Amino acid sequence: LTDRFIGSWLKSSAVPREELILATKVCGYATHLPWVRDAGGVTRVTRAQILESVEKSLSRLGTDYIDLLQIHWPDRYVALFGDSYDEAKQRSDAVPFEVQLEAFAELRREGLVRHFGVSNETSYGVMSFIRASEEQGLPRIVSIQNSYSLLVRSAFETDLAEVCSPKHANVGQLAYSPLAGGVLTGKYLYDARPSEARLERFPGFMQRYRSNDAVAATAQYAALAVRHGLTPTQLALAWCAQRDCVTSTIVGATSVVRLAENFDAFKLELSEEVLMGVDDIYARFRDPTTTPLLLSRRNDNSLEAEDEASTPPQPEKRAKKAKKDKKERKKKQKDPF
Repeated sequence: LTDRFIGSWLKSSAVPREELILATKVCGYATHLPWVRDAGGVTRVTRAQILESVEKSLSRLGTDYIDLLQIHWPDRYVALFGDSYDEAKQRSDAVPFEVQLEAFAELRREGLVRHFGVSNETSYGVMSFIRASEEQGLPRIVSIQNSYSLLVRSAFETDLAEVCSPKHANVGQLAYSPLAGGVLTGKYLYDARPSEARLERFPGFMQRYRSNDAVAATAQYAALAVRHGLTPTQLALAWCAQRDCVTSTIVGATSVVRLAENFDAFKLELSEEVLMGVDDIYARFRDPTTTPLLLSRRNDNSLEAEDEASTPPQPEKRAKKAKKDKKERKKKQKDPF
């Protein structure tokens, strides 16, 4: 649908095509999307499926070339969204990196795609693509579109940032979900359930952003924004845009009003005081979407309302509580002998 919407806009717009950068994606390995391909079945990053995907995108967009084509997620097994890597889930039939790049080379020769990138990728994947391109003279990936926000940052900052640095692989980070699915706007805080919001319209979607630790961290970031005369949205987007490891930031909005607020956020330059406030919260809530059990839960899985002066449990207190909870769970377990 996005391709069609943009294609419709292109037809009615007076903006010259050469002044735009059009990016689209090809699906990675998936067994639940048989409708995506004409032949049905499993989606893969094979030559045939890459070519089919591009052909359809060009038709929907109503253009004769794509500026950036990205692999939406890898063909091989990878651990996503905070999961731990499980070697047993590796697949022996994963499409080799060089085979994917050869298809990219074919598209470039035909003038259909100019640049290529990856998404939801790891350091191993990025370096494997770079090595294959250097050893075999194939197109080099130029971008990586991974989740990155105030709530999800450690995975990129402690690993991929070094790999993708201009001094190394020089792969630009296109940060997606900088508002964590809208959670960082603060609109879900204190049990709010706006009916028009995406996470309410699609129950269970991106539930990781609504775990108690993520909610607690969001409340702290929202309070920080208010103290400095910002909206939570402005803080989240301006912070993301100012990061050295971010080349561009991808936003989505459900209304023109929200889109305008998003655009305005990129005009801001956060002060050192605000950035220090962010660092202080991050020290207490490092990627809270992967640690949902560190705060006590209520039956409705929400956070007790806090005012701006409230302070979440300090790390040592949280550690003690986690240890206590572990002991309680052990007591409830039956003796296996």
